[in-house]
Order: sequence, then structure tokens, then C-alpha cells
Amino acid sequence: MTLPVFLELVEFKAKTASILPFFIGVCYSWYNYQTIHLGYVLLYFIAMLIFNMAVDILDNYNDYHHATEGHDYKEKTNIIGREQLSVKLVFWLMVSMIIISAAMGIALAMVVGWPLFWMGLYCYLVGIFYSSGPRPLSSLPLGEFFSGFTMGFMISLICVYLNAYQTFEWNVATIGSIFLISLPNTLWIANLMLANNICDLEEDEKNERYTLVHYLGKARALKLFIAMNVLAFVAIIASVALNIAPWSLVLTFFAAPFVWQQTKRFMQKQIKRETFICAVRILAVGACVQVLSFAIGLIL
Repeated sequence: MTLPVFLELVEFKAKTASILPFFIGVCYSWYNYQTIHLGYVLLYFIAMLIFNMAVDILDNYNDYHHATEGHDYKEKTNIIGREQLSVKLVFWLMVSMIIISAAMGIALAMVVGWPLFWMGLYCYLVGIFYSSGPRPLSSLPLGEFFSGFTMGFMISLICVYLNAYQTFEWNVATIGSIFLISLPNTLWIANLMLANNICDLEEDEKNERYTLVHYLGKARALKLFIAMNVLAFVAIIASVALNIAPWSLVLTFFAAPFVWQQTKRFMQKQIKRETFICAVRILAVGACVQVLSFAIGLIL
């Protein structure tokens, strides 16, 4: 297996969906708690990245096995069939990465407390059952919620907990504040899944995957795509207004014209190879500018 094939197998180009919520958690921790446990968050970052790659391998592995006859998805689209990868090698690579990341997470939980274990367990269950079992989460009208909530919110929540576990309070105000600061990422990640399902509607239906787009229809799904982009910027204003983030976070609005441009392009046509990249760019640019804007406030 060559490096380019491995990077495609683990969908490395999409790792901004997990890396940027992590940095939002780091920024929030410093702004609200003035503490960073560097060793713990670095270990968490590595474990998170390994598990995220394992989940993407699992998605490709399950898609390969679940592909129905009658079209060439298995042989020409899926990375395992297209590159004629050893199914056993892919399976054991995936299992090894899950075990290694889980061991790192359990070790961390033994130091910082069992709330981390339960949060991690939730993330692992979602990651595994996202594409596994008789009714995978990704084949139901739940994929957008679980991908956005788990990667956008839970990654940031775990990061904040690791940095402030000695003083962290489990109450509505704390959880609500973290949810609000992570909401732009949550919505942009959900939109990534939504855009993917819009582009893949016909192919998904052939594979008996009835996603949210199947039930909404393309027209309503596109309106939802726009609404979540708008709500992401509303959350940024609310975060500053409620003083859970520095004033500099409003600089994220410099990304708004780019987000709108990419949204309009996606509205014009929904072709996987041509316009799905619009959702990826919105997430990458929007979340990057949000992190940088937050960091500017911490420096100043």
C-alpha cells in the first residue's frame, strides 16, 4: 500500500473536521480557565487522530462489503476495490488503530477522571456504528446530527475537560457555553455530511441508504445547507455577546463572503467531483478563520 493510497483510505484530506474543533477547545480552555495541560491534550490529539483515521477506514471497509450489485461502485469507486487492496490487511490495520487509540484514551481517563471514559465511549460507539451494523447511522436520516455533534461538539468538550478537569463543573452554563462556541464547527461538519448525501442521493438509494436528503428532497436539503451556514455566524455573534469568547472572534466574518461564494456555487449544481469540495472549503476556511480570530484575542 503506497502512502497516497493510505492517505485516501483514511481520508486524510478531511481531517480538518476533527483538528479544528480540537483547537477551538484549546482556545476556549485558555480564555475561560487560563490553563492548558499540554501533555494530556497532545496525547488526546494523537489518539483522536488515529481513531478518526480508523473510522474512515471502517467506512470504506463497510461500504465495500455493503455495495449492491448492478453498478460499479465496488470495483471502480471504493478505494479498496479500485486499488485492489487486501481486505484482511485493511481490516487488521483498522482494528490495530482502534485498539491503540482506545488504550491511549483509557490511560488518560485513569489520570483525569472517568468522565473522559464515558465521553470517549460515546465517541467510539458513534464512530463504529456510523457505518456498521444492520442499520448504520450513516444510512439513516441521523448522519448529519451524529457527525456534527460528535466531531464538532464532543471533540471540543473533551479538550476543555482535559485542560480544566480539576475545576470543570458539569452544569448547564458550562456545557451550553462549550456547545455555543463549538456550534459553527458542528454545523459546518454536519453540512459536510449533508453535501455528501445531496451529491450521492441516487447512488445511496441504489445501495439502500436512505439518508436525510432522501426524506427531505434535494430542494429542502439545499435550503438546510444555507440555513446552517447562516446559523454558524449567528453563533459567533452570540459567543462574543455572552463573553465566552474574545471580541476578536467577530473577525470570523471576514470568511463570510467566501462561505457565501462557495454556497452559491454548490446551489448551482451538486456533482460530487465538482462541487462537494465547496462544503470542504467552507469548513476549512470558516473553522480556520474562527480559530485564528480566537487566537488573536488571546494574544491581545
